[in-house]
Amino acid sequence: MSDLFTSAGLEQDAPRPLADKLRPQTMEEVVGQDHLISPSGPLGRMLAARRLTSLVFWGPPGTGKTTMARLLAEKTDLYFEQISAVFSGVADLRKSFEAAAERRKTGKGTLLFVDEIHRFNRAQQDGFLPYVEDGTIILVGATTENPSFELNAALLSRMQVLTLNRLDNISLEELLCRAERVMDKKLPVTAEARAMLHGMADGDGRYLLNLTDILLGLEFEEILDAAGLLKILQKRAPVYDKDKEGHYNLISALHKSLRGSDTDAALYWMARMLAGGESPLYLLRRLVRFAAEDIGLADPNALVQTLAAKEAYEFLGSPEGDLHVAQAVIYLGSAPKSNAAYMALKAATKAAKETGSLSPPLHILNAPTKMMKTLGYGKNYAYDHDTRHGFSGQNYFPDDLPRKEFYRPKERGYERDIKKRLDYWQKLRTELNGET
Repeated sequence: MSDLFTSAGLEQDAPRPLADKLRPQTMEEVVGQDHLISPSGPLGRMLAARRLTSLVFWGPPGTGKTTMARLLAEKTDLYFEQISAVFSGVADLRKSFEAAAERRKTGKGTLLFVDEIHRFNRAQQDGFLPYVEDGTIILVGATTENPSFELNAALLSRMQVLTLNRLDNISLEELLCRAERVMDKKLPVTAEARAMLHGMADGDGRYLLNLTDILLGLEFEEILDAAGLLKILQKRAPVYDKDKEGHYNLISALHKSLRGSDTDAALYWMARMLAGGESPLYLLRRLVRFAAEDIGLADPNALVQTLAAKEAYEFLGSPEGDLHVAQAVIYLGSAPKSNAAYMALKAATKAAKETGSLSPPLHILNAPTKMMKTLGYGKNYAYDHDTRHGFSGQNYFPDDLPRKEFYRPKERGYERDIKKRLDYWQKLRTELNGET
């Protein structure tokens, strides 16, 4: 064995990364995924029955996807083969399938673990189907992206999707304690700095252990506080893909926090997106939309505020202009809410599509020619300004379309006043037209 290490240019006892040293040897040692590996969880039940189906592990980085796949193979006596969709192509897949078919002839099954499976294109994903269907392989794919968006429906229908949780602080602390036991050394940090390590890991156990490896490999004259820790370790950028599901999840969280008038939560999601590198102008476009869709005429100034924030940001840029984004979020979060204008547009659009090309009533049409006057264009039109109330109450809908009520203002904010006006005009309309 030593000759093999020597020929490869390695020492047999060469140092290994801490994350590798602490890789769980049993499923019980996996942290943070009890909902999957407990006796009542899906993996717990499969292992108890020793019947494994093809799976998709969906979760953030550093949550144990590769480790759990390896342990599943060991527990079910399957040959474990690992490939990465980043580095593998059709030829590599063909070799894996052929090798699995040969093993099957000898009674040995294969668990094929495909990391980043979402990076395979549609045709490559289709290539798995016959081998999954006939049992040549048990396929376990790992992905950080939403499988319903990234995997073929045909392949997805043959696999069970299991969601892995990002590691919480309890799980991260368990990893830190294990590292200290294995290295027989305490982390040279204060309680505040230790908590900061949890935050820097952002739910990624592997990243946490890499940071811990650095700290335990150095000697310090004194215990590190939070400021000292930041001098040694660079703070990790938040996990955020501007064109992936995380982007849509966060903007949805921001929008719904505003709709729910939770200004503080909205500020948090805004800050998360900005910290992840999102364009402030993208956020401002969504805020302008929100001002009309969810506030509307309950506070007409909401649109003015968001457009002003957009103009201010374009003038100042980041970071100064970020304050104007925050100010717009605060204004929208604290404003009265109404979707009445949004619903009115939907209702009016629906009616317009259903009624086709109905003509306006003749009395509100202009009559620039004698023939048009003869046909009744403009006949009996009442000029509203000349009426007693400045309101004629005439019908402005097509003659063949009964009057509709599209806009129904809420009893909130400025729309209270609008509702009073509309109710007043409806009362006059009823009186002037002798309606009951």
